[in-house]
Amino acid sequence: MNILILGSGGREHAFAWKIAQSPHCDELYVAPGNAGTAQVATNLPIGFNDFEGIAKAIVDLKIKLVVVGPEEPLVNGVVDYLKAQPELARVKIVGPDRLGAQLEGSKDFSKNFMAKYGIPTAASRTFTSETLEEGLAYLTSHSLPIVLKADGLAAGKGVIIAETLEVAKAAMTDMLVGAKFGTAGNKVVVEQFLRGIELSVFVLSDGVNYKILPEAKDYKRIGEHDTGPNTGGMGAVSPVSFADENFLRKVEQKIVKPTLAGLQAEGITYVGFIFIGLMNVKGEPYVIEYNARMGDPETEVVLPRIQSDLVTLLLAAADQKLADSDFVISPQTAVTTVIVSGGYPDAYEKGKVITELEKTEDITVFHAGTTTNEKGEIVTNGGRVLALTALANSLEGAVNKSQKAATAVQFEGKYYRKDIGLDLIRYTD
Repeated sequence: MNILILGSGGREHAFAWKIAQSPHCDELYVAPGNAGTAQVATNLPIGFNDFEGIAKAIVDLKIKLVVVGPEEPLVNGVVDYLKAQPELARVKIVGPDRLGAQLEGSKDFSKNFMAKYGIPTAASRTFTSETLEEGLAYLTSHSLPIVLKADGLAAGKGVIIAETLEVAKAAMTDMLVGAKFGTAGNKVVVEQFLRGIELSVFVLSDGVNYKILPEAKDYKRIGEHDTGPNTGGMGAVSPVSFADENFLRKVEQKIVKPTLAGLQAEGITYVGFIFIGLMNVKGEPYVIEYNARMGDPETEVVLPRIQSDLVTLLLAAADQKLADSDFVISPQTAVTTVIVSGGYPDAYEKGKVITELEKTEDITVFHAGTTTNEKGEIVTNGGRVLALTALANSLEGAVNKSQKAATAVQFEGKYYRKDIGLDLIRYTD
């Protein structure tokens, strides 16, 4: 069958890389894609929010399966739009509709959902510009540090952890009055700070049944030892040494099952991925956030560990037949190191020529922010440029292979963290 992936980042390159391996895939397309997806698929010059253009491409290219990568088109209702087109009635889609995507699209919705269905999470309250004074007064009585979250999508940057009351008040005012995060900050969720170790668990759902994918830990801050501002992710590791079998069993019983049962109770047929951001607090799991899609760069360490045919799994999800699917995970460890443009996550330049990619043998290079210039050279086209994923029989081996590749690749201003996975090696020790 012909398959279309929506998106342009490292996550979508990882999907394309895995899907291209399937005997069920005839022609693979990515809209709009990047220089990496062009190596395994055909890129289409269509934005992932161009619903009309996407629908036309599905008809013209005889697409039978659509996989939606990013959160933005999901929250904007791309699945609803495509399902409303009579000529696309037989097209299978992996991705939740607008109602299901509220899990990520509205922090206020997700917090109320967790409270309603008894899913462990941090205590919270939500405020708007109309209740700003009440919110500021609430902050005064809140324990430190204070977590403030923009309600809507803010490109992964809508969370502020305030160490002082003054910073918390300024942040709330900036969001609700100063529109720091645009309309995403029309509501602000004030949340209890949880102390523990963070990780993510991923679920593929067909609306009733599910498969739990390999867990992962990502590294959000720009600086080594988790310093500096948050980014879209500087690296990731899977499996996670502090998530033992007992902890993951608690995640399934206390979070995964109640989440899916709650969605069904709300009348939401959720077909697609659920990214559950977790905090391990003294061996107990708490939900930090839901995302309505796979993570990036976590996808770059999760998919390489899945040995089952991905297209078979995606079709089973779309057809509500996941319960009948085999699912095999590799015992190996995957580590990805993300190389970013100089200046990221603030201002950075594009168009820097990337060289020495041929020196990354024995690892998989996922393109996150790349394009091809008029000379046919691969150049930088984003803040996060490449994710270099290594598989090995040990965490230390995977770390060393990924870091060696990061050292080899060259472009002007490149930066990467040299401590990805080292904390887990120490944790294991």
